[in-house]
Amino acid sequence: MAEQSFFDRVSAHASHVPDVLSCIANLSNDEVFTPPEVVNRMLDLLPQELFADPKTTFLDPATKTGVFLREIAKRCLEAQLPGYKVRSAEISEKKSLSIPLDEYDLAFQKQLQERIDHIFHNQLYAIGITELTSLLARRSVYCSKYPNGPYSITHFDDSEGNIRFRRTEHIWKDGKCVFCGAAKSTYDRGKELETHAYELIHTRKPEEIFKMKFDVVIGNPPYQMTFGIEGGNSANAKSIYNLFIEQAIRLNPKYLCMITPSRWMTKTAQGIPEAWVDAALQSNKFKIIHDFENASECFPGVLIKGGVNYFLWDKDYTGKCSYYFHQAQDKKVLERYDYLDSKNAGIVVRDPQAYSILEKIEKVEGNYYLNMDNNFSGLVSAKHFFDNSELLTSNWTGYKSQKDNVHNIKYYVNVNRERTFRWISEKQLPKNAKTKNIHKVYIPAAGGSGYDDQILGKPFYGEANSVCSQTFLVIGYDTEKHNFTENECKNIITYIQTRFFRYLVSIKKKTQNGPRGVYQFVPLQDFTKPWTDEELYAKYELTDEEIAFIESMIKPMDLGGDSNG
Repeated sequence: MAEQSFFDRVSAHASHVPDVLSCIANLSNDEVFTPPEVVNRMLDLLPQELFADPKTTFLDPATKTGVFLREIAKRCLEAQLPGYKVRSAEISEKKSLSIPLDEYDLAFQKQLQERIDHIFHNQLYAIGITELTSLLARRSVYCSKYPNGPYSITHFDDSEGNIRFRRTEHIWKDGKCVFCGAAKSTYDRGKELETHAYELIHTRKPEEIFKMKFDVVIGNPPYQMTFGIEGGNSANAKSIYNLFIEQAIRLNPKYLCMITPSRWMTKTAQGIPEAWVDAALQSNKFKIIHDFENASECFPGVLIKGGVNYFLWDKDYTGKCSYYFHQAQDKKVLERYDYLDSKNAGIVVRDPQAYSILEKIEKVEGNYYLNMDNNFSGLVSAKHFFDNSELLTSNWTGYKSQKDNVHNIKYYVNVNRERTFRWISEKQLPKNAKTKNIHKVYIPAAGGSGYDDQILGKPFYGEANSVCSQTFLVIGYDTEKHNFTENECKNIITYIQTRFFRYLVSIKKKTQNGPRGVYQFVPLQDFTKPWTDEELYAKYELTDEEIAFIESMIKPMDLGGDSNG
């Protein structure tokens, strides 16, 4: 009976079908479990002969459920022992009917076990991100959380097998971890709690972890860590998946395949240095990318603003990337084959349909987006234009409700989430005092996102002798370059309200944050006149199909009310 139940466990594991791993809840907000069908689409990117080679080694550096190793094991077993499923089924049926096994059956069972032992002992490796996930991964891969126990489908001499977990501590400096940037106030914990100091990215020598070389590094790394206020929010979340990519490359694999948020492509990922993105775009090592505008196509029920992508990075490849954009609007897959930063704009222009529109603008405006003085971003101030750390912040309340002889500068601020104005004195204005005297336009620094098809908050006119809190950016801020009239400011507002304008912003803006850089692809106009979509479509000779596409993506701006949108 012991032999029969053991063989049955082997057979069941070999023919495993999608299970609880398809819908299991996330353990924490930086851990997104990968459905088996997505894992297999990622494995399809790899050269399939890798699975037939018994010398190929695979590493999942951030395992949560073990699903990557499990699906790799199935492919390796099928490639290295063809037809094993049919033979296993035949033997199982004999056993169920109490038919004695012949010598060929017994020889096959031995051969199958030897092949399973080889694959799990010599080809598959993983690092658990927490103690709990390491146990879950072992249960999924070995059919036992303890691979040295009687129920494991392959026997190891220790309780970890090749799925290791080592409790790792953060190294603190100035209140943050020197490796991942996590906040000491949040993650400096007792022994009873997980540190979330992931082993791969908390060492300067990742090659020392297993002391071996891997041909393929594949997985779904944690996405972010809180680095600000204790129990912080998304504004205090620092992306860390780039650190996993860096460390994986240091392991010198032939192939790297990971699934991550797509915000890095447009330089809107909090905490990922622009230099890192530039290096990634210029490496020309990305062979294939599948980019999903809506993350729920890969992770049902999970909101990841800006979408997700999975990619194949090939150490020996230098060339163009086969890029597939999975458009959420019509469930279409749009393909192109070029370098990631094909427009030298410092980002990936993700949607191939944007190409035809940008190219038509270029025919009229030239390469306007390469110099901020030639596009709308040059009109937009940096963040914190009037405020400093003490004055005119979102929470500052040193203003007056009524104007008086001292407090006579109009101050736009949000109170109870509604835009209003108060009054401040000259002494309360920390910087850029000259700009208060000119006509300008204010726009919320945050508003809209990849799931909000208004894209931007509502702009409004900023009269002379007015300033704003850090909630807003200033358009027409530079007193040396800009000298707009009140009428021109109102014409700028008509331009911002067009679908054309906001679609071009959406090419870069994938989250609520809207710094000046998101306006890079918006061309400048003659602001002595107002603008409509119809005039802009005609000016750049957009086709009916392109117009319909823009208007399907961007809804008319709601002009009612005075909220920040």
